[in-house]
Amino acid sequence: MTDKKDLLSSKKALMKSIDDVYEMYIRMLALISEITEHTAIDAIERANKHFPTAEDLNPNQKLLHNKFIVLLQKSPEFQSAVNKYQVNWNAEPGFIKTIYNKLKASPEYAAYLADTDDSLEGSKEIIKFIFRKIILKSQNIIQAFEDKFINWPVDKEVMQGMVAKTIKNFVNEDPLKNKLTPISADWKEDSKFVEDLFVYTLKNNNEYQALIAERTKNWESERIALMDTILMKMAICELMNFPSIPVKVTINEYLDLSKDYSTPKSNSFINGILDKILGDLKRNNSIKKLGRGLIEE
Repeated sequence: MTDKKDLLSSKKALMKSIDDVYEMYIRMLALISEITEHTAIDAIERANKHFPTAEDLNPNQKLLHNKFIVLLQKSPEFQSAVNKYQVNWNAEPGFIKTIYNKLKASPEYAAYLADTDDSLEGSKEIIKFIFRKIILKSQNIIQAFEDKFINWPVDKEVMQGMVAKTIKNFVNEDPLKNKLTPISADWKEDSKFVEDLFVYTLKNNNEYQALIAERTKNWESERIALMDTILMKMAICELMNFPSIPVKVTINEYLDLSKDYSTPKSNSFINGILDKILGDLKRNNSIKKLGRGLIEE
């Protein structure tokens, strides 16, 4: 049995780690926005040269008025999140300038400036380029996010997907009608599931460990990856405590997770052990499914 104080502390840390993914996403959107706004600063610097050219005096500031970014900046939801997380990339002006100069030197940026397409959809292409080919390729940016977010190596793919989805889903020229990408489609319900799965797994840790030990007697404990044990305990917890989730859905979900987070051989190992444990639980009448949970396909 886990100490109640430790359990609450651990649960709080878990939910904070999930919120960190959303903050990472907001900071990335704000960084893209800041890069586009540097167009105005760059124009002032060019105009103040000792010997400015005609182009320096009349630079193309198309990026400053990029329709996607303008809609993002006018989004109350985005502004609220920026304020909540106290995002401020202005503290690193040299940082933004370096990134902007890389963009300015690219042929893709030159093509964007020359293109007369001023549609919302057209505006997204340069934003995708900035995000994928400039920001995500910059070691300085990667380091900045790694320094702030301890789980960056794991969470960055989720963040990237959220940014990509946001760019795709901003289709209305009314900023109030475009929505940011949430952590999940129904976070209120999903957050409860996350908390319950976490709490039940920890509370019944010893029981689940015994079930695994019974079916891994021929394995030396040090040969079993820690992540495999954690995934199996979570799967057992879901099988026993979430009656609306079909058995096959649970098994397949944790097998997929093992492919991403454990060893190359974990998938077949976990599949074999869970299959045996599932048989034990069924014989003991420890699995009770209701409604959708009764589906076997």
